[in-house]
Amino acid sequence: MIILGLTGSIGMGKSTTSAMFEAEGVPVYDSDAAVHALYAVGGAAVEPVEAAFPGVVVDGAIDRTRLSAAVMGDPEALQRLEAIVHPLVGANRIGFFEKAAADGKDIVVLDVPLLYETGGDKRVHKVVVVSAPLEVQRQRVLARPGMDEAKLDAILARQLPDAEKRARADFVIDTSQGLDHARQQVRAVLEALRQPERLDGGSEPAH
Repeated sequence: MIILGLTGSIGMGKSTTSAMFEAEGVPVYDSDAAVHALYAVGGAAVEPVEAAFPGVVVDGAIDRTRLSAAVMGDPEALQRLEAIVHPLVGANRIGFFEKAAADGKDIVVLDVPLLYETGGDKRVHKVVVVSAPLEVQRQRVLARPGMDEAKLDAILARQLPDAEKRARADFVIDTSQGLDHARQQVRAVLEALRQPERLDGGSEPAH
């Protein structure tokens, strides 16, 4: 089973592209959605995170704004949070892989916004970077409610530059030319992955 990492900077169209892979029958593991589920009412992260950061749980769920305030600018606090959350996400991801294998899937996608920044590219076989020209990216993001130039620049400062992501990618999907064009690129990626002679060898990634 080929593990395909999917990533891209804010406003590049990653969520839309992820949905296109799902539409082609490829299981997609959304790391952000997994964390949201862990933070929700009844989620496995609620009790341990509240114990480590008292006051971040509201109405039985982790309040992400409060949690962010509790760890912002404190590397040690962030490490404590990651030590709680990462193993829970890892266990959830293993379950995803097991189900995909049981279902006979030949390719799965790991949708990880900060794939390169967190070293996640070492845990996948190939990487797809979703991209678009800078002006398209900024136009998309600045159209979002509550977003402004300063917020966008702060987010981009935490992300690997798009040019570097594209340089390191095995595949790049350009979302600036419409949905049909992007969908064609998704299908081309899957076709290439299903032709082993077109893929180079390499060590197996760690799950």
